[in-house]
Amino acid sequence: MGTSVLSLRIDGELLERLRHRAAKRGMSVQDYVVRTLTRDDFDERFQTAVEETEKFYGVT
Repeated sequence: MGTSVLSLRIDGELLERLRHRAAKRGMSVQDYVVRTLTRDDFDERFQTAVEETEKFYGVT
């Protein structure tokens, strides 16, 4: 898997919050954002899998 560049324009207040949260975890802002997006993507895919399983077994 290769890498690509994504450029974002965000306001200063949000960037400072991201810097603070990333620093608390000993991460760069870039690593923190990528990790957050990856986790959110996993959560979404996991929820879809749960819903499909419930449909298959007829769970309401």
